Amino acid sequence: MRRSLLVFLVVKLLIITFLIHSVSTLISLLIEDGAADAIHRAELPSPDSSLIEQRPQIIPKIIHQTYVNESIPEVWQEAQQSCKDLHPDYEYILWTNKKSREFIAAEYPWFLDTFDKYKYAIQRADSIRYFVLAHFGGTYIDLDDGCNRRLDPLLSYPAWVRRTIPTGISNDAMGSVPQHPFFLRVVGLLQLYDRGWVLPYITVMYSTGPLFLSVIWKEYIAENPTEAGRVRILMQDEYNRYSWSFFTYHVGSIWHRKDARVIFWLGQHWVLLIICGFVIAGAVGLCLWWAYSRLLLFGSKYRYQYSKVSNLGFPR
Repeated sequence: MRRSLLVFLVVKLLIITFLIHSVSTLISLLIEDGAADAIHRAELPSPDSSLIEQRPQIIPKIIHQTYVNESIPEVWQEAQQSCKDLHPDYEYILWTNKKSREFIAAEYPWFLDTFDKYKYAIQRADSIRYFVLAHFGGTYIDLDDGCNRRLDPLLSYPAWVRRTIPTGISNDAMGSVPQHPFFLRVVGLLQLYDRGWVLPYITVMYSTGPLFLSVIWKEYIAENPTEAGRVRILMQDEYNRYSWSFFTYHVGSIWHRKDARVIFWLGQHWVLLIICGFVIAGAVGLCLWWAYSRLLLFGSKYRYQYSKVSNLGFPR
């Protein structure tokens, strides 16, 4: 019985170790606050500061946005125009479906089949933003984000992304120099993460969306990139909370479905879910051990009865 228990415990430990290793990056994201790479408030000159002109601006003055076509819905026109008005000296590029596909076909033909076969349109909208940042550099901004001040101070960092809640980073506003190693890694791993999951929201989030980007980011920063390869984090206070923040938020997330509500609830109660997960795993383990011990007991009784019959003295 002791040997059987030991075998059972070893097998169970191996299974648990494998499962934990498989989701180790996701687990580590729950405690990663991005503070080591945060863009601190003291680093950012005020909107009218003369210091802005003295800072080196290495990100190209390009604003990228995406939409199905050039007919932007009225709900986002004000946000779009605010970015144009504040940056008349920036190049503005709207990546429509047609323009995006032509760009991928011309510059990254190896990705075209994946791009065309994405099940959801938002996956193409997600992926194109990574490619254009890696290729041209510049700043990507979602259409539901308006500009509250000029982006010039953010052009001083080789790459930056926004912190999101409850964990990780978002892909709704990002900046980069051309050929930045982080975004090169992102575009290089898109095909590997092209998998379907039960819920559309999870499929999008983990194949091209913020969860995908966060996982790649967590693995990337673990390698301690050089200063030139560093990805700086724009914290929530700096991007849309105060009058001097960079962005204003408008209605968005048109691709979210009913399953997104479930995911949002899960994200808000992740500590409770982890505790419940361990409790359930323990209960399942006890049930499996009970079944396993019953099976061993039944086997021992069967062998005992068979040995009694064999010892009745029948001629051999």
